[in-house]
Amino acid sequence: MKLHVPDMTCGHCTAAITASIQAADATAIVTTDLPGREVDLKTMLGSDAVLTILKTAGYNAKLC
Repeated sequence: MKLHVPDMTCGHCTAAITASIQAADATAIVTTDLPGREVDLKTMLGSDAVLTILKTAGYNAKLC
């Protein structure tokens, strides 16, 4: 799953996004591209769940 996260602007953001997703799926593999503001995600969670998790963490994301 690839997401565009326009609010992801720094290392703290990438850490918060990774921690939020891994709190719901400890086996998730989260790779961030800060300059591109994209997150590549391998998870058992559905896209709706991931988008809700990120919105709760304060990040508006959308599928690429």
